[in-house]
Amino acid sequence: MTDAPDGSVQPARPQTRLTDDGRRMREVLSYARRSARLSDGQQQAWERQRERWWLSPETVQAPGFTWAGAFGRDAALLVEIGSGVGEATVAVAERHPDHNVLALEVWLPGVAQTMLRMERAGVDNVRLCGLDAVWAMDHLFAAGSIDELLTFFPDPWPKKKHHKRRLLQPAFVARAASRLRAGATWRLATDWPDYAEQIAEVLGAEPLLEGGAVERWETRPVTRFERRGIEAGRPIADFAYRRR
Repeated sequence: MTDAPDGSVQPARPQTRLTDDGRRMREVLSYARRSARLSDGQQQAWERQRERWWLSPETVQAPGFTWAGAFGRDAALLVEIGSGVGEATVAVAERHPDHNVLALEVWLPGVAQTMLRMERAGVDNVRLCGLDAVWAMDHLFAAGSIDELLTFFPDPWPKKKHHKRRLLQPAFVARAASRLRAGATWRLATDWPDYAEQIAEVLGAEPLLEGGAVERWETRPVTRFERRGIEAGRPIADFAYRRR
């Protein structure tokens, strides 16, 4: 957790932060706000599984919190940023049952839909958390604690004036890279050519990383975001970077 100027604890709220004099102000976010309305099936899944699979801000900020405790075991930690409706999340969890899979997703319907997918697939090695990825990298992960990082189809913010909102900026990339263990892999994909160029430029310039464009990762399913890109005629670009 971060400290406010008066010494109080600054809570993990993805949409606001405190100024130097303690006033709350709205953050510039790397994702667009969407409706939080749940379908009947999603609502039922949320009610069935939130106590088991959901990690609230209060939970992860509680004294003594550990990832091993959250998952009920000590295992390699795989983190997905922006898991959407859980298509890749569940596929990865099925392929890697020996990993603890943490899905960071701020969109509640996506979280609930992921829970439905987990139920249908019979996987239990996923936990979901609704905190902003930038805040999470700053406060929830120790250096060298992430064994694999996934960022598939982050919000593209296609208008040039909105590019500052894109997640994959140098400061965030540097912080995330420091959280990877030596030899760990950061896998990414996008369907926006100019974002692919930005990924190659920013991650390629990060001294803790080595890698670049790669063939499609076989574990990654074709998600709805990818299908939209294909239908729109946009090329899909995959990347993999290794922590030095």
